[in-house]
Amino acid sequence: MPNFYPFDCAELTKKQKSIKKKLLSDGAPRINKKIAVLGGSTTNAIADMTELFLLWYGIKPEFYQSEYNQYWQDAMFGAELREFKPDFVFIHTSNRNITEYPDMSMNRAAIDALLEKQLLHFTQMWDKLREDIGCPIIQNNMELPYWRLLGNKDCADCHGRVNFLSRLNQGFYDYAETHGSFFIHDINYLSAQLGLDKWSDPLYWNMYKYAVAVPLIPEFAFSLSKIFASLLGKNKKVLALDLDNTLWGGVVGDDGPEKLALGQEVPMGQAYCEFQSYIKAQKQLGVLLTVCSKNEPENALAGLNHPDGILKPEDFTLIKANWEPKSVNIEQTAKELDLLPESIVFADDNPAEREIVKGSLPVEAPPLDGVENYIRVLDKGGYFEVTNFSEDDLRRTEMYKQNAERAKMQSAFADYGEYLDSLEMRAVIGDFSPINLARVTQLTNKSNQFNLTTRRYTQTEMEQVYESPDYIRLCGKLTDKFGDNGIVSVVIGRVNGEILDIDLWLMSCRVLKRDMELAMLDVFVSEAAKRGVKLIRGRYYPTAKNKMVKNLFRDFGFEKISEDEDGNTVWTLKPEGYENKNFHIRVNADKDI
Repeated sequence: MPNFYPFDCAELTKKQKSIKKKLLSDGAPRINKKIAVLGGSTTNAIADMTELFLLWYGIKPEFYQSEYNQYWQDAMFGAELREFKPDFVFIHTSNRNITEYPDMSMNRAAIDALLEKQLLHFTQMWDKLREDIGCPIIQNNMELPYWRLLGNKDCADCHGRVNFLSRLNQGFYDYAETHGSFFIHDINYLSAQLGLDKWSDPLYWNMYKYAVAVPLIPEFAFSLSKIFASLLGKNKKVLALDLDNTLWGGVVGDDGPEKLALGQEVPMGQAYCEFQSYIKAQKQLGVLLTVCSKNEPENALAGLNHPDGILKPEDFTLIKANWEPKSVNIEQTAKELDLLPESIVFADDNPAEREIVKGSLPVEAPPLDGVENYIRVLDKGGYFEVTNFSEDDLRRTEMYKQNAERAKMQSAFADYGEYLDSLEMRAVIGDFSPINLARVTQLTNKSNQFNLTTRRYTQTEMEQVYESPDYIRLCGKLTDKFGDNGIVSVVIGRVNGEILDIDLWLMSCRVLKRDMELAMLDVFVSEAAKRGVKLIRGRYYPTAKNKMVKNLFRDFGFEKISEDEDGNTVWTLKPEGYENKNFHIRVNADKDI
């Protein structure tokens, strides 16, 4: 396949069939998802191209497409759509679907009423989809018109189409802010980025009824696919950064920190400062920053402590500055963070280093050619696309640093149990709450390794689980003397008479080997006994990433009752006579999380 990003739209379109064939035959595990595309214009090429990117992300889509411009009718009344039972609904509308615009004879009150009418057309549809189907909805906002009747005044006068569409977009954003599982696909930004004249080329509308010019469909599909990927936990987690000529201009070991291009008074120094500012902002999204540089450690620190630098040593979770191959350092970084290498994006100005790393590890290494382009390349690559955001994301760097301190402390103890006791761990384990539902949902879509079934939940599905009396739900928060790890484990079991079927059991890898899984098990079995459960039944579905929990049920004391040729196993445990297994974590299961 051509470069994931940046890519050549023409090449991607030309080789679309062969690329799809290659992706489907690569043997990679993929999540099957149903996607309904409700179009206000032609959607076939958009669905086909989106499929390529989703396959690359590890998602195998099945599409339902409405008839041309039947998006509203399908959403409100479509029986076939409801029979399809989509996991996602994507509404592909554009300014071509606005049925009535203001004219110069209308007063402000009439225009406001017209705006409310247009907005109601959409909100009624969204509300109906939420009520009937309950899956996440992705909605295009409106691109600006490619002509302006009032010229520059079109944006400021209430009669202008630019003004009207901008106000309508704000109505979309207000709905997104107040309704979960509703997401905006920002074609207003995308069309501006690619060029509105190219985007809205009337030829493609008049000939084929495509609201976006056909040559730009790969860019459209890539942008859309990033939302799906983010919702399904396919985001990257780590940005590993080279130093020399990446975070600053020059070689710190040769030039010394005083001669580096960094700061407002040095040619190109401002560009490197802007790049560092952009990188530092990624921390607020929960992105872990690490250093991967061929350098002496003292030289690396001297560069990072440059008085005009934005990034400082404390901004990085790990600093690997040595003369080992960068692929070795990145692999070691993944191990120390308990993450998979494919969670890492490697940023390096040297194309040879990028190719060596990509040839050794499943790591993204976007081409950085000229510091003035660094931000654009990383940003458009969408590696850290945000759809849901929690307080834990703000604290992720500190959490991983605390893990490093715990690892250092462990080496001082000969007895592992004594080490666990020395952490002074405390857990709060209890039912979900409206406050933590978003974090619980996020965790289900990001945890791949310690995840027995790798089942994913949308926000709407999680809300349904929360509201149902048929489930035993637990989430666990772990703190110790180094700090608060936040919510790190989720267990969901469905009660079927006297049998409790475990639908989900997962834990964040950052608290591995601290007996949190045993604390969760103790509370889970206790809750099952309270509900009159006589048998707990669990399943393990093997994937390429969750081998670490293959024998978890065995270690819990479950009995294996079946295994098929694919390695899927079924295990059972009787709550009667169960003895607690956690001895190192103080648990308060009654306290709110």
